[in-house]
Amino acid sequence: MKKTYLLSAAILALTFDSQAQTGNNDPASQDTLQLDEIVIEAPKVIHKSDMDVYHPSSSAVENAKNGMQLLTNLMIPSLSVSDVMGSIQCAGQSVQVRINGREATIEQVRSLLPETIRRVEWIDNPGLRYNGANYVLNIIVANPDLGGSIYAMARPALNQAWGFYNTNAKFNIGRSQFEIGGSFKLTNKIKTHREYTETFTFTDGSTVTRNETPRGGTMDNSIANAWASYSYIKPDTTVLFIEVSDFSNLTDRFSYDGLLSISDGSDDLLLHDSHGNKGSTPSLSAYFEQHFANRQLLVIDFKSSLYFGKTYSDYVERQTATLTDITDIHTMIHDRNQAYAIEADYIKNWSSSRLTAGASYSANRNRSVYENLGDMVFHQRQDKAYFFAEYFHRLNKVTITAGLGAQYTDFLFKETDQGNSSWNLRPQATVTYAVNPRHQFRLSFQSWQSSPSLAESNIAPQQIDGFQWRIGNPDLKTSSSYMLTLRYNFNVPRVSGSFGIRAFSSPDAITPLLYWEGDRLITSYENSRGLQNLSFFLAPQIDIVPGWLMASGYIQYRAERMSGTGYRLYNNDWSGSAAVQLTHWGFVLSGQYIRAQHDLWGEKISWGENLSIIDLAYNLKNWQFSAGIIMPFGEYDQGSKMLSKWNTNEQHMRLDMRMPFISVSYNLQWGRQKRGTQKLVNADANVDQSSAAGR
Repeated sequence: MKKTYLLSAAILALTFDSQAQTGNNDPASQDTLQLDEIVIEAPKVIHKSDMDVYHPSSSAVENAKNGMQLLTNLMIPSLSVSDVMGSIQCAGQSVQVRINGREATIEQVRSLLPETIRRVEWIDNPGLRYNGANYVLNIIVANPDLGGSIYAMARPALNQAWGFYNTNAKFNIGRSQFEIGGSFKLTNKIKTHREYTETFTFTDGSTVTRNETPRGGTMDNSIANAWASYSYIKPDTTVLFIEVSDFSNLTDRFSYDGLLSISDGSDDLLLHDSHGNKGSTPSLSAYFEQHFANRQLLVIDFKSSLYFGKTYSDYVERQTATLTDITDIHTMIHDRNQAYAIEADYIKNWSSSRLTAGASYSANRNRSVYENLGDMVFHQRQDKAYFFAEYFHRLNKVTITAGLGAQYTDFLFKETDQGNSSWNLRPQATVTYAVNPRHQFRLSFQSWQSSPSLAESNIAPQQIDGFQWRIGNPDLKTSSSYMLTLRYNFNVPRVSGSFGIRAFSSPDAITPLLYWEGDRLITSYENSRGLQNLSFFLAPQIDIVPGWLMASGYIQYRAERMSGTGYRLYNNDWSGSAAVQLTHWGFVLSGQYIRAQHDLWGEKISWGENLSIIDLAYNLKNWQFSAGIIMPFGEYDQGSKMLSKWNTNEQHMRLDMRMPFISVSYNLQWGRQKRGTQKLVNADANVDQSSAAGR
């Protein structure tokens, strides 16, 4: 009997050692290992060489009714997930969200059934194949092979015309899956006002200060999205995925009214300032994956997008006594823009290494009609070609990933025959050392390119107010950015997370350039002398009372310097987020606070939303009912501070965001489980849009 126990123990030890050395391709298979009546559970987070893998616990799944709620329940330390606001961010930056490897929208994440989510992959140093993404969150999902699923959710506010509405249905027949879904976000006439003051300094040294006293305003921001897709999956052989979608910006409008007082003794002026845009973006996406012998893959992705819409800005200054217009500016731009992209990658896997090589091409064709300039038409063409190769190798406790990409960018304005072209290299490398399964060090170097946007390069003049104009610069060059990150990942009883330091440099960043031309202050753009910053961050997750109470958060301190023509500026800033969740008896009480990051770019410091949210949810079979409040404490503030020697200003946008809400959701699924589409590459076909100038 004693020999039998020793033999069983030896087999168990060898099994774990084998899994640790070979790195099973499917971490979901490592969740538990059962031997007779002994059940050993794997850690909730597994730190791999190129990602962190999270496996949802049974309580996280049971207390969620959609994909966003499950991500909230996972409480990934550095990730700020808000199902209420429909946002996923990390340290104030955007996160590229994917479902089975293919890029997805927040609405599509919401439509996921928690029971079908096998694991979540968090990639904080994306490789070259992600083409410059800041962060990648990949949700691995299994879908029924017979039957389907239905999901619906409504979340209206009780005191404002605001809310989210979402529905989705999936039907499965053998290797095929059909999906149709839609979402609607309502924001209608939310009360807002702006606090604004500015000082202009002229070339002769004289100044004038204008102070705006708010007299009210409204915000409209309603969006609709619809999609339908088909996927065919023959495991380990062929994958085909086709999707059509339409994103409609029904109305996106900010309107402010104020009383403008001027330091030169002039009479006060009545001010009306409004700007916004609306339009529709239909898209087509097609993906093909073919497996060959000897663990080889060929993947091809195609995307196309169209944009039909308009952007506008109205600015009026009027005398208070006579109601005579002193300044009357109306800008209206109609866009009809197109984007196309295709990418092909070859992937070869060995037992402890991987080679990925690929090429992509994207084309943007933009046509803008300026109604305020007598219907003048501007055409812009932009082409990008990108080539890369990346090699991954694992050697005991050390893994190394290294690669090199090269991007060619060319853009041209047809009417003036102005434009630019350039080649840029994109090196990237990561070295990971795993001390043991609970402690890991990772050093990564990333680089990427940023091409001039349509607004930054368009030479069409736009008047902003009585002093200011905006004119693009067609001679801009594609800029490069570089980032070096040293991170320590830890996973000890009840506490997991990461601590690190990050250095960033963009030596030729595209930033605004202000200068006087007669009595007009022009805002154009330049390849500046660059931005450099250094940041320290800590992102812990704490299991305070196992199964009941959990907390996670992210705190960052950043020091940065920005240099350009005639200026050198500095900025130091604390930012972060904190989330707490209490779960028991089917109830989930959660609270979240976000302090927005203050970003220095050019001569301006900008900050996003400071938010607080409290939510109480209850699950009953296929239903979830919840109630909560947005901004239960604090004041909503989104704004900027301009530090130019020619124009200093400070702007605060205030919203009446203290909104109680209720939420009702329903999900239903039936059928057996199988793995869904795993898209390994994603072509970039983001269509450009014009932007009307505004204060």
